[in-house]
Amino acid sequence: MTPARLAILGVALAAGGIAFYLASGTEQPAPAPIVLAPQVRKVEVLVVAADVPLGGIVGPKDLKWQPWPDDGVAPGMITRQATPTGVEEVSGSIARATMLGGEPVRREKLVKTDSTGVMSALLPAGSRALAITIDNRGANTAGGFILPNDRVDVIRIYRDEQASKVQGSDVVVSETLLRNVRVLAIGQNIQERNGEKVVVGETATLELDPRQVETVTLAQRMGQLSLSLRSLQDVSKTDEQIVKSEDVGVTVVRYGTASQR
Repeated sequence: MTPARLAILGVALAAGGIAFYLASGTEQPAPAPIVLAPQVRKVEVLVVAADVPLGGIVGPKDLKWQPWPDDGVAPGMITRQATPTGVEEVSGSIARATMLGGEPVRREKLVKTDSTGVMSALLPAGSRALAITIDNRGANTAGGFILPNDRVDVIRIYRDEQASKVQGSDVVVSETLLRNVRVLAIGQNIQERNGEKVVVGETATLELDPRQVETVTLAQRMGQLSLSLRSLQDVSKTDEQIVKSEDVGVTVVRYGTASQR
């Protein structure tokens, strides 16, 4: 073998040795494990397809079935598995509260009616709706800023007959009859609409219990009623009567003699 061939062979062997050394000294990284995303079990829940206002009638086009995580289904939701005819059962109901698009349908927010009015459908069980006369300029309703679903105090303003007789001049007093009362409607409007001015009517319809109805009816007959708007921070508080109907004193004058009732 010629010296030239021996030199080439030596260079080739040296290069192979170096390559083998480098390859043996470098560890190949292990492939990253493949983590599979956990499979979330879903069920179909009945939701409203678009916003439904307070008092609005829910039709078939307002409803749809939407996949929902099984562990996120709360009591009261309507599932397709449990109620396959949910759309048919809910259609025609009246919304007792505003419902936003994509919100799950709950039966407690809806009420089925046949020929009854909307207002009677919106009233909770045991409650009564009573309309009182108000100034359409808002003089006795917080300047017209009181809207449906607001909470108000009912204030009675009347002439104190006994004090007026003693002093020889009219004595007008005020007292708070009820506190934290819900306003159902102003005029014929049962809902505040964003971006639209609510037309102020001549009546405010209040949600009362039967005893409160007696109190307000008697007070309105004997004097003037005003509404005082309450803060939204008081909404979560329990309705409270400052004066119960049996404690409300009304001064009645007959034949020149004043008596308290």
